[in-house]
Amino acid sequence: MAGWQRLAIARAIVNIPDILFADEPCANLDTENSRMVLDLLRKINREREQTIVMVSHEDCHTAYFDRVVRLKDGRLVNGAAS
Repeated sequence: MAGWQRLAIARAIVNIPDILFADEPCANLDTENSRMVLDLLRKINREREQTIVMVSHEDCHTAYFDRVVRLKDGRLVNGAAS
């Protein structure tokens, strides 16, 4: 994983915010490093019961989370649990 992305993730989680915002946290990462980031976010969500709002254009990322909200053209498509 790129050093600057590791630093950004560490800075985002160190203070245990009520809501963690992650905008394309796997952008420009290979599959293995993307999996590491997603595993970490899932662990934080489950162990700390921390809310995470993550933006992603990758459908495969939805498998890591319990609730997925989809938007299309700025409108809510669905908000059901996945």
